[in-house]
Amino acid sequence: MAKEAIVLLNMGGPNNLEEVEVFLTNMFNDKNIITLNSSLLRSFIAKMITFSRTEKAQEVYKQIGGKSPLVGHTKNLVYKLQERVGDDVVVDFAMRYTPPFSKEVIEKLNKEEVEKIYLIPLYPQYSTTTTKSSLEEFEEQYHMMGGDAILVEIKHFFQNESYNKAILERIKEQITLDECKEFDLIFSAHGLPVKVIEKGDVYEKHITKHIEILKDMLKQEGMNFHKIHLAYQSKVGPMEWLKPSLEDKLHELSYKKVVIFPIAFTIDNSETDFELSIEYKEVAHTLHIEEYIVCKCPNNSDYFVEALYELYEKMK
Repeated sequence: MAKEAIVLLNMGGPNNLEEVEVFLTNMFNDKNIITLNSSLLRSFIAKMITFSRTEKAQEVYKQIGGKSPLVGHTKNLVYKLQERVGDDVVVDFAMRYTPPFSKEVIEKLNKEEVEKIYLIPLYPQYSTTTTKSSLEEFEEQYHMMGGDAILVEIKHFFQNESYNKAILERIKEQITLDECKEFDLIFSAHGLPVKVIEKGDVYEKHITKHIEILKDMLKQEGMNFHKIHLAYQSKVGPMEWLKPSLEDKLHELSYKKVVIFPIAFTIDNSETDFELSIEYKEVAHTLHIEEYIVCKCPNNSDYFVEALYELYEKMK
C-alpha cells in the first residue's frame, strides 16, 4: 500500500521575538503579497517595510507572550488529526513565512518515501494572497528537491458542515441562546486591497457566501442575534481596502453588546489575540460598548479535526 501524507499549510507566525524580522521579510518578499514583476524591487520594498515595522511588531508579540500562538495550536491540531487518521498516514504541517518551512517538511517526507501528499491550506476561503501562495511555495520546493510523490490539493473548505459546526461551537462558548438577541454578531475578515479583488481574487465572494451559510446554521440552532454584520480588519498602507472596516462597523452599532468571530482564520494568531482582543477592545471601550466578546478560532476543535479528515477522504 502506497504511503500517504497530509500536510497542513499556513502562513506561520514568529516562534520568538527574533523571528519577527524573518516573518516580515518573507511575507513582504512574497510575490503574491507585493505583486511586482521585479524581484529586486520587491526585495528592496520588503527590506524597507521590515525595517520600519519590526520593532513595533515585536511590541505586539510581547503583549501576547513573546511569540505567535499559531504554531502551538497547529501542533495540537496535527496531533489530533494524526490520531484520527491512524499511523498509516503521516500528518505534518509547513509554514509559509516562519519555521517549520516547506523544505524541512519535504526532507522528512522524502525520507519516509511518501508516494501521495494531500495539501490542505488552513484558509477556509480562497485567496491568491494566502491559499495560492502557500500551495505554490510548497509545490515549487517539492519539485526543486526532486520529490516524485503525487500532490493533491484543496483550495477552500468554507462550505464544509463540520468546519462550520466548529465555528458555531466557538460562538456558543461565549454566549447563550437566550443572550443572542441582546447582541450584534460581527464576522471579522482579514482585509485585502481592492486592487487584489479587481484582478479576479474570489476571497470577498467566498467570505460573503460563507456568512450566508453560517446565518442559516445559526437560525437553525435558534441563535437569533439582533443583527449579523461583515467587517474587515488589518488594513495597512494608503491603498483602498475592502469595506466596511471593523472600526467603522463598531461606530455604527445601535446595540451596545457585540460578539466578534474571526471568519478568515482557522488558528488564533496576532490578528485575533492582539488586534481583535486588545486593540479593538480599546476602541469598543471608547465607544461605550457594554460588552465586547471575541470568539476563539477553531484551533484544534474536534469538529475542525473531523472537517480535515473529511477533506482528506474526499480528496482520495
